[in-house]
Amino acid sequence: MDDFSRRHIGPGPDEQYAMLAALGYESLDQLGDATVPSQIKLDRALKLPPPLTEHEALSAIRAIASKNTVLRSMIGMGYHDTITPPPVLRNIMENPGWYTQYTPYQAEISQGRLEALINFQTVIADLTGLPLSNASLLDEATAAAEAMTMARGLSEHQDRFEFLIAADCHPQTVAVVVGRAAPMGIRTTVADPREFDLSNAFGLLIQYPTTDGVVVDYSDLIARAQASGVKVIVATDLLALTLLRPPGEWGADICVGSAQRFGVPMGYGGPHAAFMSTRTEFARKMPGRLIGVSKDIHGNPAFRLTLQTREQHIRREKATSNICTAQVLLAVMASMYAVYHGPEGLKQIAKKTHDFARALATGIERIGHEVVSHDFFDTVKVRLNGLPADAVIHAARSVGYNLRKYDDSHIGVACDETTTANDIENVLQAFAGGSTIRINIDELISNHKSKIANRKSDFLKHPTFHRYHAEHELLRYIHRLQAKDLSLTTSMIPLGSCTMKLNAAAEMLPVTWPEFGRMHPYAPADQAAGYRKIFDDLEAWLAEITGFSATSLQPNAGSAGEYAGLLAVRGYHASRNEAHRNVCLIPTSAHGTNPASAAMAGFNVVTVACDELGNVDVEDLRSKAEQHREHLGAMMITYPSTHGVFEAKVKEICAIAHEFGAQVYMDGANMNAQVGLCRPGDIGADVCHLNLHKTFCIPHGGGGPGMGPICVAEHLKPFLPSGNGVRNSGLGEDRSPKSEIRSPQVSAAPFGSASILPISWMYIAMMGPDGLKRATQVAILNANYMAKRLGDHYPLLYTGQNGRVAHEFILDCRAFQLSANVTVEDIAKRLIDYGFHAPTMSWPVPGTLMIEPTESESQAELDRFCDAMILIRHEIKEIEDGQLDRAENPLKHAPHTARAVTSDTWNHPYPRQRAAYPAPWQQAHKFWPSVGRVDNPYGDRNLFCTCVPMDE
Repeated sequence: MDDFSRRHIGPGPDEQYAMLAALGYESLDQLGDATVPSQIKLDRALKLPPPLTEHEALSAIRAIASKNTVLRSMIGMGYHDTITPPPVLRNIMENPGWYTQYTPYQAEISQGRLEALINFQTVIADLTGLPLSNASLLDEATAAAEAMTMARGLSEHQDRFEFLIAADCHPQTVAVVVGRAAPMGIRTTVADPREFDLSNAFGLLIQYPTTDGVVVDYSDLIARAQASGVKVIVATDLLALTLLRPPGEWGADICVGSAQRFGVPMGYGGPHAAFMSTRTEFARKMPGRLIGVSKDIHGNPAFRLTLQTREQHIRREKATSNICTAQVLLAVMASMYAVYHGPEGLKQIAKKTHDFARALATGIERIGHEVVSHDFFDTVKVRLNGLPADAVIHAARSVGYNLRKYDDSHIGVACDETTTANDIENVLQAFAGGSTIRINIDELISNHKSKIANRKSDFLKHPTFHRYHAEHELLRYIHRLQAKDLSLTTSMIPLGSCTMKLNAAAEMLPVTWPEFGRMHPYAPADQAAGYRKIFDDLEAWLAEITGFSATSLQPNAGSAGEYAGLLAVRGYHASRNEAHRNVCLIPTSAHGTNPASAAMAGFNVVTVACDELGNVDVEDLRSKAEQHREHLGAMMITYPSTHGVFEAKVKEICAIAHEFGAQVYMDGANMNAQVGLCRPGDIGADVCHLNLHKTFCIPHGGGGPGMGPICVAEHLKPFLPSGNGVRNSGLGEDRSPKSEIRSPQVSAAPFGSASILPISWMYIAMMGPDGLKRATQVAILNANYMAKRLGDHYPLLYTGQNGRVAHEFILDCRAFQLSANVTVEDIAKRLIDYGFHAPTMSWPVPGTLMIEPTESESQAELDRFCDAMILIRHEIKEIEDGQLDRAENPLKHAPHTARAVTSDTWNHPYPRQRAAYPAPWQQAHKFWPSVGRVDNPYGDRNLFCTCVPMDE
C-alpha cells in the first residue's frame, strides 16, 4: 500500500462499491455527475505533481528543510528561541489526543483542554495584573488591533476617532494596527509616547518593554490618559512580567502580547498563542473565546465557553470581532510550560535571561560602543562607535548569530532562555571587529547595575502551578486531562462545516523539526530557502486547485483570510476611483464571520434572502444588487452552500454580482467538496480563502491553529497583503512589488503561521491530482450514504439536484420539541453517551443538526454513527408513544457520567445500563464524560475565569 491516498481515504474499494450500490450508482464519477452541476464541472485533471509515497515525501521535505540555515536568533521583536519541555513536546504537541480535538463547544467532552485553557487564562491574568483573560488570539499584532477596536467600543468619547501608537512598538504590530484602522475610519498617529496629544484620542498603544528592550516608566502618561478618558493598551512580554511591575498595577485597561516564549517554537512566525487581558467590567467587549467556570447538573464544578453571545455567530456585522478561532493547542502548550516550571522556575529563567543581557551590555561598553539604555530586560540596543552596522551583522552571522539592524549605526541584541556564556563571547567578538573575546560572565553581570526587578506582587499561587514539577506528576496530569476529552482518536467528529479529517502522522512529523521550528520570521531571506520552496509550491498548487492566478499565505486563520480578501476587493475598487463601492451582499445562510469581516473591512452589509430550498434567492439578489448598484462592491457566498448543496444557479449568481459592479468573494469553508471537481475561479468568484485546517489537513488543535490563505484572480493580484511590515529593518524579505496599492499586512509574520504549512505541503504532495479528486468524491459519497441511512428516520432539510447532498447535510429536528419535548441539545448530549461528538448544532438553521463525515471515515465508522442516531430516534419515538416520560428519560439527563451511574442513589425510571451502555459496541470500549450536563446560564451569571479554588 504505497499509495498514500488509500491511507487517507477511509472506505476501501469494496466499501465504496457497497455505498455506491446503496445509492444506486456504479462509480464515483457517476455519483459526481448526479451531484455537481454540469456547467461548473472541471473537465480536466488538476495540473499538480504526481503523488509521492510517505517515505518519498518525507525524504523530499527533509531535503527542503535542509535548505534552511538555522542561526541562533538574537533578533527579538517579540520572537525568541525557547525550550519546549520534552514531556510537553511529546505528550501534547506530538499527540493526536490533543491536536485532533475540535473547538470546545460541547463542554462535557472538552473538560481537559478547558482546564488547560483556564490555566492559560490564569497565567495571563496573574502576570499582567488584570483580572480577566481570554483563551488566546492569533498573534500579538492582530491582538493589538483587536484591542484598538475594543477600546473604540469602550470609549466614552464616541466623537473621537484617533488612536495613538508608540513608535517604539514592534514594527510588525504598528503595520498591522495601522492597516486595520483605516477601513474602520480610525485615524492613527505613530509617535514618541512622551509627545502624545491625547485631546482627540480614544485609545493608545505602548510596548512594555519597548521593541528596543527599554523598560519605561509610563506613570505620567497613564495619569494623563486616565484624566482624558483615553483607554490604555499595553503590549507586553510574559517572561519580563515575572520581574517587572505588571501593567494592570499601574493603570492599563487592556494588555496584549504573545505566549510564544513559553515553550512554543518561533516557527518562522507561528502558530503562537497571543493573549488579551482586561478589567472584568469590559468582559462583554473582549474579542475571542473566554473560558469560564460553571457547574454541572449534579452541582460539580465544570468548565465551559462563557458569554458566547459576544461571538459573531450571534452579532454578525455588529460583532466586536470576526475572530472565531483561537490558538488553543499553543495556549495549552504555553500553560503547561508554566505548570512545568511554576512561578519560581519562571522567575529563574527570566533572571538568567536578564543577567545575560546585563553581561552583554557591560561587555559592549568595554569594547567602546554605547548602550542606548541601561533599563532593559532582555534586549540591548547599541549605538556603534566606529564600526558600520553591516560589519557587525555579518561578523555575527559568520559565527552563527542573527542580530537586529536598526540603521547604519544601531544594532539590537536579544537574549532568551537558551542564551549561554559562549553566546555572549561570540556576539561580543562580532562587536569587537572579530577579535577574540574571553569573559568572566559573573563579573560582567555584577558590574551592570540593573534597575528593573521591581515586581512586588505574587503570581501563580494556585496549587496547579506548584504540584506538577516532577515529570511523573506532569505526565499523569497531562494524560488525566487528555482522558476527559473526545478527539479523533476516540471516534469520528461529524461537525458540518468543520471538516474533521485525518491529520496523518507523516504530515505532522516535519512541524517539530528544528529547521522549521527555530527560524525567526524576520531572519534574512537567504537563510530561509527551504521555506521559500514550501511557499512557492503551495502558492502554485493552491492557485491551480482554486482556478486563480495568485495566492497569499499570510492570513493565519480563516477569519483573517476573509478580511484580507475583502481588503483586496476594496483596494481594487479604490484603484479604479470607485472607493465609494462599499456595499457587500451576504446571504442569510452565511457563516457569522462573513458579515463581521465585511464590517471590519469597511463594507455596509446588505442581507440577501434564501429560498425554501436553502439556495440564494436569485430574485432577491438581483433586486438588492440593482437597488445598490451605485455602491455595490462585493458579494460573499459559500459553495457548496452553507446548507450542504451544490446550488445549480451559482454561475448566474456570480454574473449578477459582476453585472452591478461587485467582486465575488467565495468562502472556502466547503472546499472539501470542490477539489478536483470544480474550481471557484471557474465558477465566477474573484477571490476565495482556504481553511488549511479543514480541506488541507492542518489539525484543528482543539480550536486552533489554522491558516486561511487567499487565492485571487489576476486583476486582484496587485492587492494581496503586503509581505513585510519591517521593510526598513534590514531583516526578512518583502516579495511584494513596491506599490502603494497593496493591502496592508494582516498578520504579524509575512507568511502567517509558517511552521504548519509543511502539513498541507505533505498532504498535496502525497495525494497528487487523482488522490485529491478521489478524496472529494468519497467525501460526497460518505455524506450521501449517511443522508440516505438517516433520511429514513430524520427529515433531510435540504437536497440539491437529483436529491443529492454535497459533503454535508442537515437533519431537521425541530418537530421533536413538540412531539417529545426533545431539543437538538438533548440529542447532542445523548450522543456523548454513545461515544460521539455531536454534529454542528442549530446552525445554519436553529433546531437542526449539520453532519459532515469527511472522506477519512470508513463505512464501519459511518454505520456506527448512523446506528447511534437511529437508536436515539427510537428513544424519541418511545417518548412520543408514552413509553418514556417526557422529562425523566435518557435524553433529558444525558450525558451520564460514571459517577452518576455507579452512585448508591439512582432516581431515574430507566435502568443504569441503558443510560451508560446504550449501544453494543460500547462493551468493547466506553468513553466516559467527566461531568454531567453543564449549566450554561449559571456560568454567565457567575463569571469566574481563572483556576478553581482547590476546595471546590
